[in-house]
Amino acid sequence: MERFTLVTFYHFVQLENYEDMRDELLSYCIEKGLRGTVLLALEGINGTVSGHDGNVRDFLDFIRRDDRLCSLEWKESYASFQPFQEMKVRLKKEIVALRYPELENMEICETGEHVEPKDWANLITREDVKTIDTRNLYETKLGRFKHSIDPETINFADFQEWAKRWVDENNVSTEQKIAMYCTGGVRCEKSTAYMKKIGFKKVYHLKGGILNYLLKTKNRDGVWVGDCFVFDDRVAVNVDLEPIQLKCLECNTLVNTDDLKNVPRGRVVCSACGRNG
Repeated sequence: MERFTLVTFYHFVQLENYEDMRDELLSYCIEKGLRGTVLLALEGINGTVSGHDGNVRDFLDFIRRDDRLCSLEWKESYASFQPFQEMKVRLKKEIVALRYPELENMEICETGEHVEPKDWANLITREDVKTIDTRNLYETKLGRFKHSIDPETINFADFQEWAKRWVDENNVSTEQKIAMYCTGGVRCEKSTAYMKKIGFKKVYHLKGGILNYLLKTKNRDGVWVGDCFVFDDRVAVNVDLEPIQLKCLECNTLVNTDDLKNVPRGRVVCSACGRNG
């Protein structure tokens, strides 16, 4: 059976020539038969790439030849089919869009303290810790950590407004301990930096996100419930990081990634039924 290796990665570093990097990176990926999406911005790189294992390793070696990316880390998973339709390298203002000007240069911003997957369950089950899911509603509907707060955002850029409202409406002290998580870690880098900017002193961040937690712990503590949304044709993976099939609640056909992102409030329905609902 054919097997594909998927690597998910991000790295915040000032890439002054990011616009010039696009064509070379795209050409290399196409030459190696890779598919996926890579985002380039002044603030860094973010992406998921899939292909045959050796070609994926070559790709990682290729991008790490750049001294600015030599310490790039990644998470791995596997699939029995190619989960991307094509290879895209896109230029963006931000590799993850929070739209908060004070975080334009993440290299000099203070972020939350990284928590290793093995220590995560002990942290989030403490009574003095509030756990916040920084993902969007179509993702949290499929699965999340027990007792976590769901902001029910539609876009990550909405997070800062939610955070302000949450603090004001609940009179949350900046001494409150906060643990934050997302799929692969990149959104938590920015959201924890944002929480530090608005005054919170004790902010924690699940290193490598949900994918790393499931990979390293196999959910042995049972604090994760449900499945994890992923941004490719697998749509979602279970606790063993294996693809699952999600069917429309209305017509029973398989849903895809865009279906879940485009249907209001993240209901598991296909786009056709979503428009008619």
